[in-house]
Amino acid sequence: MTLIPLLHPLSRRALLRAAALATPLPAVAAAPAGVRPRALVFPADFGAHPDTRTEWWYATGWLADPARPDEPSHGFQVTFFRSRTALAQRQPPHPSAFAARQLIFAHAALTDLGARRQHHDQRIAREGFGRAGAALGDTRATLGDWHLTREAGSDSGSSLYRARVGSAALGGTLTLVLRTTQSLLLQGHAGFSRKGPDPEQASHYYSQPQLAVEARWQPEGAPAVARTLTGRGWLDHEWSETLLHPQAVGWDWIGMNLDDGSALTAFRLRRADGSTLWAGGSWRRAGQTPAQAQAFGPDEVRFTPGRRWSSAATGARYPVEWQVETPAGRWTVQALLDAQELDSRSSTGTVYWEGLSALLGPDGRRAGLGYLEMTGYAGRLAL
Repeated sequence: MTLIPLLHPLSRRALLRAAALATPLPAVAAAPAGVRPRALVFPADFGAHPDTRTEWWYATGWLADPARPDEPSHGFQVTFFRSRTALAQRQPPHPSAFAARQLIFAHAALTDLGARRQHHDQRIAREGFGRAGAALGDTRATLGDWHLTREAGSDSGSSLYRARVGSAALGGTLTLVLRTTQSLLLQGHAGFSRKGPDPEQASHYYSQPQLAVEARWQPEGAPAVARTLTGRGWLDHEWSETLLHPQAVGWDWIGMNLDDGSALTAFRLRRADGSTLWAGGSWRRAGQTPAQAQAFGPDEVRFTPGRRWSSAATGARYPVEWQVETPAGRWTVQALLDAQELDSRSSTGTVYWEGLSALLGPDGRRAGLGYLEMTGYAGRLAL
């Protein structure tokens, strides 16, 4: 069998077809109903959980020229996904080492506010053969020459993340160093986050807000030209067996680093008519411990859409301005660039909006910066 499919990214359709057409074997194990509440254990839970269906490590943030640190010039997103296929559960195990038991996807996006443009690229490969993987025990996600890794920081309990993504589609190579400045933020109830009215719709979920970011941007084809940028970042790690309720078509989510050091998360799962099926989020002030974080209940978060932007590529209409009400206050979320739609149909199979946005307080002044994510507007989301 040729090794070419292992050395180059494959299309999502080809990989899933390979998994579906593998030699049939009897006695396929039943999938578990969902993740169960448990205490998260670190550093082990920084790593992969291949026994669950879906998992992602998701880093976002803003960057600025060090001479003008309060004026963001770029936004970035680097995400690694791990997806378990049906072959991983077959009993007896599939005999082929080439069977696609786990798929690794990666997305990268760079929003250039000066040029009013977003660059985006995506990759996919089966896990293994030195090509792609998500390691157990700690954060080590790789796909070709793209990577996201974690190492222990110099202070007890701190972390340092390193990421690298680059391609012609991105317009160059982005290298990131993200240092924690605060303790872990365990989402939901001690890291167990409900995502719907049924118990199985839940995930294990933690965040690393207020990351101090150092970045190097190397434009494509210009080895003598490189920029050093600094900023603030956010990292989410989430894994689940069953995330979406049958009525949910997508979600709206924000992760915001406030200028005063606080951290705000808010999300809602959305029905086809635009109504809220489930909601949640969290709030933690600067200096508070993990135990002092405030988790929001499903009836305590409200998203009200405002101005919309229409995508010429897909026809989807996204609210690029929101009023978000939480127990921690009422906020306005405004996209810093409307055209931040990502077409990932050749990897994860979805189209979604993901972009750098400002968080405004009741007085209309900027209170923070972060990312807004909206899924299910260009078609029902399937996970």
